[in-house]
Amino acid sequence: GGSTPPPPPADVVDPALPPLTAEREHYLTLTVTEVPLEVAPGVWQRRWTYNGGPVGPTLHGRVGDVFVITLVNDGSMGHSIDFHAGALAPDRPMRTIEPGERLTYRFTATRAGIWMYHCSTMPMSAHIAAGMTGAVIIEPEGLPDVDRSYVLVQSEVYTDGGPAADAAAATEVNVDAAGAAATPSYVVFNGVANGYDARPLTAAAGERVRFWVLDAGPNRAGSFHIVGAQFDTLYSEGGYQLKRGRDAFGGAAGGSQALGLQPAQGGFVETVFPEAGRYPLVSHVMADAERGAHGFVQVTP
Repeated sequence: GGSTPPPPPADVVDPALPPLTAEREHYLTLTVTEVPLEVAPGVWQRRWTYNGGPVGPTLHGRVGDVFVITLVNDGSMGHSIDFHAGALAPDRPMRTIEPGERLTYRFTATRAGIWMYHCSTMPMSAHIAAGMTGAVIIEPEGLPDVDRSYVLVQSEVYTDGGPAADAAAATEVNVDAAGAAATPSYVVFNGVANGYDARPLTAAAGERVRFWVLDAGPNRAGSFHIVGAQFDTLYSEGGYQLKRGRDAFGGAAGGSQALGLQPAQGGFVETVFPEAGRYPLVSHVMADAERGAHGFVQVTP
């Protein structure tokens, strides 16, 4: 008989996008902690985090909104934060702060898209790979309602030594492997390899579902695909390539099979699932799907 597979990780992130609120000023404290988390079923790593989770919290607003972020460093080393959703001189707000320090970072969202935020302390590859990243979703004007919206942040995990089977054995990110852009141990959605295999996303047949996807890297591109589904809407890096089948030249029957993203790029796709079933969602960089960039959408009748 084969060995029993480990149970699914406890800390799989709820991928549902929180609804847009009426607020135009968003206040959030991001506290840096360094804590052991499961990065794959039965595999632990000491992660560097914003607010203790496998991926930083998703911020959600609209063009013109103001974000006031308090960064608190409760870690053991210098950390920082860089919000791509704002445009401002990095010298002060993106500076590295030492353990016990805090800073306030204020920016106005001037353009739509799904924007990466991350620790920009050197070596940046290690800080991002260790978990210090997240998404800011700034909705384009007039974004139509859909039945469900999900957020998936793809990133890489570089473990050091053999797989740690529990929190006590967890080791830090392999700094050298992350910086050499070496082969990652895992490629993950929202910080956990295969986390949405046992805890699938859900939808009903006939519902329109939007998937916001960000490639946080630090090193590898993504190709977001759902087996058995086609996308009639593809929005990438601030603009539509397809909108309900229509392209920029008036063609009305277009479809897309994958949202291709380089590191730090993001966008969304929409699909209407044709029938009930279990639809795999993957990075179609197949080696990375096999490294954990894989999950399911469970579609009910």
